[in-house]
Amino acid sequence: MEFFCYHRDRVGSSALRRELVEEHWSYMDRYEAELIARGPAFAADGETLAGSVHIVALPDPAAARAFAFDEPNHQAGVYRDVLLRRWHNLLGRTMWEFPGGRSDGRRYLVIGLGPEPADAGGGTLGLPPGVDRDELIAFGPLLSDDATAWLGTAALLRAPDAERARAVLAPHRYAETEVYEWEFGGRR
Repeated sequence: MEFFCYHRDRVGSSALRRELVEEHWSYMDRYEAELIARGPAFAADGETLAGSVHIVALPDPAAARAFAFDEPNHQAGVYRDVLLRRWHNLLGRTMWEFPGGRSDGRRYLVIGLGPEPADAGGGTLGLPPGVDRDELIAFGPLLSDDATAWLGTAALLRAPDAERARAVLAPHRYAETEVYEWEFGGRR
């Protein structure tokens, strides 16, 4: 099963996050084989950390909750909340297989939260029309724990700017759409 995990940073937690960077990376090293994508998201200024994305394949929702809530930054209070949802990898690849590589162009995280669009078909959302698959790093529906209810969509992508990134999810279909600058994660 695949899961999308977005830990949103608590305001003022940057110093604590920096102190825990090695603990965080060591924790993630344990999941290296299960990670589909990972990396930090940034606020509109492009510098302030807004959160961390982890898309991971795990055996069940209990394992996903343990992954999300045992993470050292979460345990220490760096994060204000966690968005954890079943996810379906519509691209069938990891971020490391993205043809654009780690650093070519600007990268974004886009999260669209319900209501369910008429054509989503209970989680059978397809790739967005008119979007070059090679610009998508990760893309898939956010689902309930049992994968029967569509709750939104998450995308990691390369785009020239935030508005073009936002447009990938046809914003008129979503109650709320969040856009963050994002970069490939992991040890540098």
